[in-house]
Amino acid sequence: MDEKRKHPRTEINEPAYVSSGGSVMSCTVCNMSAEGAAIDVENPAFVPPRFRLVMANDSSVRECSVVWIQQNRIGVSFAGRPYSRDGQ
Repeated sequence: MDEKRKHPRTEINEPAYVSSGGSVMSCTVCNMSAEGAAIDVENPAFVPPRFRLVMANDSSVRECSVVWIQQNRIGVSFAGRPYSRDGQ
């Protein structure tokens, strides 16, 4: 299969959270690049089209948009640069 991404993804397998409208859902970030990531969630039906991805290890936050869904894996694109939860 031909690789169509501009930036290669790095396998990371790290815990994170999908945050939107006051609700939070745990997830696992499987891989990540400068422009997006693939995450595994328990139930993709509860993930909104746009959300914040909060990394559990360093509390960095990325604004995300869903690009694709395959079973429990969701591909997302990032909007902007990462920031910390305190806005820095």
